[in-house]
Amino acid sequence: MSTTLRDPAPTTEPAAAAASPHARRFGLPIATCLVMGNVIGGGIFLLPASVAPFGTISLVAFGVLTAGAIALALVFGRLAERHPQTGGPYVYARAAFGDFAGFLAAWSYWITAWVSNAALAVAAVGYLTVLFPAAGAHKWSMCLAALAVQWLPALANLAGTRYVGAVQVIATVLKFAPLLLVAVGGLFFFDPANLGPFRATDQSAAGAVSAAAAILLFSYLGVESATVSAGEVRDPARNVGRATILGTVGAAVVYLLGTLSVFGLVAHEKLVSSTAPFTDAVNAMFGGTWGGTVVACAAVISMLGALNGWTLLSAQTPYAAAKDGLFPKAFETKKRGVPVVGVVVTVALASALTVYNYTLGAEGVFESLVLITTFTATVPYLLATAAQIYFLLSGQRERVHPGRLARDGVLAVLAFGFSMWLVAGSGYAAVYQGVLFLFAGVLCYAVMSARKTRAAA
Repeated sequence: MSTTLRDPAPTTEPAAAAASPHARRFGLPIATCLVMGNVIGGGIFLLPASVAPFGTISLVAFGVLTAGAIALALVFGRLAERHPQTGGPYVYARAAFGDFAGFLAAWSYWITAWVSNAALAVAAVGYLTVLFPAAGAHKWSMCLAALAVQWLPALANLAGTRYVGAVQVIATVLKFAPLLLVAVGGLFFFDPANLGPFRATDQSAAGAVSAAAAILLFSYLGVESATVSAGEVRDPARNVGRATILGTVGAAVVYLLGTLSVFGLVAHEKLVSSTAPFTDAVNAMFGGTWGGTVVACAAVISMLGALNGWTLLSAQTPYAAAKDGLFPKAFETKKRGVPVVGVVVTVALASALTVYNYTLGAEGVFESLVLITTFTATVPYLLATAAQIYFLLSGQRERVHPGRLARDGVLAVLAFGFSMWLVAGSGYAAVYQGVLFLFAGVLCYAVMSARKTRAAA
């Protein structure tokens, strides 16, 4: 089978949708909030406890991960300048390598999005139990709370992009209060005695860094948010890249300071078993429980905001693929600027995965979901960075800025190597489950490709 290496046609929306009072394009501030809101989602509020068992060496992993995430953001920014269409990694992979590579990027990113939604909802429940202890009384009450947390943002999405943007700005502003309180204020209460051992496992230093980074990657999922929704951004060739870089760098600063402060505020043995580490950190700063309750409220709002943004992203990639005949046509359906079928199908799948994982027990649900997304996220990242390397080496002058050739090449190679490293660190179980999810898509591609070929005949 031959594939034509060509740019996907720019996504154009029906005039009626563009004129809808419920649909509105995002400017640079909202696009930046979309990136920061999705990057700083629920993960940061639970991840300090998830990586504490590795010891403070996980801070080294965070530093390495931050450098890799910024390299990815810069690569995505360059790609978005040349391909400012909805779909992000799907668009880049398809332009470089044809339909099958584009489909794999879209399919894998779609899996990442709805599995991430399930993980975010599970993380939110840990903070909901601080506010409503009854929610954590039994694993099924926790499951019901996680389902409610997923469906509320879905309803906001179905109301239209105008409301998605408004919710995203409000949630981004509210989440920064507790994060900055701990990230900056916590340094004044920092106690080195709380840090615990540098390496708390029997793994080698390199193995511990890789394993911790595989979990921490979840905290940086979303660096591509603006590129995936490029069709909803005003002046995307200019604003998408800027929003990607600004959002990622801003999130990185908050992440590193916040995680360091939590490690120094909460005793290591307590942090390992904590379900709400930022709440424990604020309680350690001020005593009592009032501060922790405020943080728990902000954490829940933050996660609802992240779910709001991720729900939109999870529908945008299959929408772009459906426009090219690589996903079922139903995913093209858009109302009020939102791909409604993608939203509904995505939240239904995330809900089913949530129920399935809770049937296995409430312990370790967040970590198991996070590791699956670590693998599936690397597939579109690898394909997108490989596409950039292809564009740089293939002599396509219209895609390459001559003055930035060497710098762009180094960044693309670093981002590709970084993504490969994350695959190695995600573990056998995550790779096994992720590959099953990925290969299930090959049958879907065969059906969709056959329909496309038959229609063209």
